[in-house]
Amino acid sequence: MAKANPLQEQLLKAGLVKKSQVSQVAREQVKARHGKGPAAPTESQREAERARAEKAEADRLLAAERNAQRRAEELRAQARQIIADRKLPRAGEQEYRFNDGTLIRTLLVDDAQRKQLSAGALVIVRHADGFALLPRVAAEKVRERAAELIVLDHGQSADTPVSTGNAEDDAYYAQFQVPDDLMW
Repeated sequence: MAKANPLQEQLLKAGLVKKSQVSQVAREQVKARHGKGPAAPTESQREAERARAEKAEADRLLAAERNAQRRAEELRAQARQIIADRKLPRAGEQEYRFNDGTLIRTLLVDDAQRKQLSAGALVIVRHADGFALLPRVAAEKVRERAAELIVLDHGQSADTPVSTGNAEDDAYYAQFQVPDDLMW
């Protein structure tokens, strides 16, 4: 056993510590003096730790992506529910034509609905395999959740002009005024 220092001897005589505790502390002090610490991790241990860290990071990113997809799907489901609950019945005989991407679609509306569409009080949205008319208030709720479902909105603010994707064409055609209620 390593030689105990005077304090350890006094504690031992007073009965505050056991002989095994004194010898344990003495061994630790000898190890500390001789510099024998824990062994440095080997290359394989470092590689395994790095692989665990990379896997944890990949798992975290995958979980975040899944959460984002789930949240987006929840928002789309909420938007579809709003459309189903708030859509207006279509009972018109007049054709109202509008652009759906590169296609021109037709929707049957009555005179009042045509005027409301032109004024921006009604909005055309995608619903199931077709289209539906929504009041502006409901359309704003849909826009917050899934803006891609809104097909036509004449009540959009003027600072967001409709673009064809070609800046030169947009600049040229900006000089021509086209009425919203144009009959084809």
